Amino acid sequence: MEKRLILAIVLSFLVLFLYQLVFVKPPQSEQVVPQQPPEVEKIQAEQDRLDASVAEAEIGGDKLPAPTEAVTAEREQEITIDTPLYTAVWSNRGAVLKSWKLKEHLKKLPDKNDPEVQLLDLVPDNAGKFGLYPLALKLDDSGLMERANEALYKVEADRRTLGENDTARLEFEYSDGNTIKIRKQFIFNGSDYNFKINTSLEIAGKEIEPVYLWGPGIGTLSQEELKQKFSANRGAAFLSNRDKKVTRLKEKKIALENEAVHYLGLDWAAYEENYFTALFLLDPLQSQAFAFKTEVSEPQANGKIAVLPYFYLAVSEPQEAYLGPKERHRLMAYGHDTKKIIDFGFFGFIAEIFLVATRYFYSLVPNWGLAIIIMTIIIKIILFPLTYSSTKSMAKMQEIQPKIKALQKKYKKVKQDPEQRRKMNEEMMRIYKEHGINPAGGCLPLLIQLPIFWGFFRMLVVSVELRHSPFILWIRDLSVKDPYYITPILMGISQFISQKMTPSTAEPAQQKMMLLMPFIFTIFFMNFQAGLVLYWLTNNVLQIAQQAIMNRMMARKRERNRENGKRRKR
Repeated sequence: MEKRLILAIVLSFLVLFLYQLVFVKPPQSEQVVPQQPPEVEKIQAEQDRLDASVAEAEIGGDKLPAPTEAVTAEREQEITIDTPLYTAVWSNRGAVLKSWKLKEHLKKLPDKNDPEVQLLDLVPDNAGKFGLYPLALKLDDSGLMERANEALYKVEADRRTLGENDTARLEFEYSDGNTIKIRKQFIFNGSDYNFKINTSLEIAGKEIEPVYLWGPGIGTLSQEELKQKFSANRGAAFLSNRDKKVTRLKEKKIALENEAVHYLGLDWAAYEENYFTALFLLDPLQSQAFAFKTEVSEPQANGKIAVLPYFYLAVSEPQEAYLGPKERHRLMAYGHDTKKIIDFGFFGFIAEIFLVATRYFYSLVPNWGLAIIIMTIIIKIILFPLTYSSTKSMAKMQEIQPKIKALQKKYKKVKQDPEQRRKMNEEMMRIYKEHGINPAGGCLPLLIQLPIFWGFFRMLVVSVELRHSPFILWIRDLSVKDPYYITPILMGISQFISQKMTPSTAEPAQQKMMLLMPFIFTIFFMNFQAGLVLYWLTNNVLQIAQQAIMNRMMARKRERNRENGKRRKR
């Protein structure tokens, strides 16, 4: 049983390590064609619809509509929409978004040499590099697409500064007086990160389904964030209206545009990174969405030429957009199953419970590190009955080891003789029954704690609340690793002490092998989030205190049993 226990521990953390190493990687420039999920179809006809509309109007029987009055602006101008949560800058050149800065989130933690505080901008620095800012229109005719995204739109805005209960309308309109006519309307509110989208697009007098772009990517990662695998975990996400499942397409799986996979029947499509998202609500009966990349050769500082990928999300006829942090409580209130944009993982329900509970404790003590410690204490209290039962079972197993070893000597040919194996197992089970021992009793708390560990791990990975949240002194951000590796080392030491105090039935060779576990854990935890290491360190310290109490209780019980035995003999 103990061999299996060791194997279970090693395999569990090996899986965790490999998950980070293999599945959570920074964006790469390699091209991988995404596999097509069941609810996805490749649509070739949609790609030709715009060309067909224009062609029909120019051929034979149909005549182009009579010219109308051109609608345009005389000069380029920027319009700023300011709310308590963000500041957005729009341009009338193309009617696009040039900046969306979140007031409650910083781009990076300011250091001592750079005291300037920079707000996080969800519009990437590379936006506009190809003349395409977020919310530009995608048209199959490159000439018309360039005209639509370079034109100077006439703009109207009824309000530019919003209070929490205010709304505002921003409207762009353009027409060349002949072929193309476009109207974009955005309606904002001061209490959230979402805004409504109304669009009218006419080509050659025919209504065309508008396709909006978001990209390239989302936000701009600093060099420090690029080193953090979870921060660099970016891509597109699509929620199927049929089964309410989220399909995630990481950047490394997004292929070139002519190989893009189109997703139909969607409630929403989004471009996401670990903590923030640009999410668009869609009409599941009509809309479609897809992600694609373009590759550009650019000279580097070392004189070499690098092929750099730029990733975009395309959505048709979006009804509403949410540009902001993945805050569970806010997304829950927003509805539309947008909460699912947060990837809580396999044990998501556990991660969500931990997030809600930890947020509550944070409201009592405004320090996320202290909230994690309180949460760990609560978990330890809840699991105490199981832990106590496990320790008692391990102590009893230790007491009967002489009988077990004698039994093993009696049946020396147990590996070769199935009959001897059966008899030995029967006698061993009889011994367990006589002493009231459950052979699996020592493993149960560990098996329960593994999902708890994984749930806590995922909660700390995806919770934007922990981003840039300090604990004490050198730990300024619980969502990244301890910069000086102090807490992982303390965690390894505490695990070694706890392990030495715990009763064991293993052979001496197995016990020496188990002593390697604290070292292995320390190596694993070196690059884990400081919040996760804090949880495990706190858990070990509590385990040491708990084990000391239980060892004393069991020692007293053994002493009483010996005294009772002596009295009976007298």
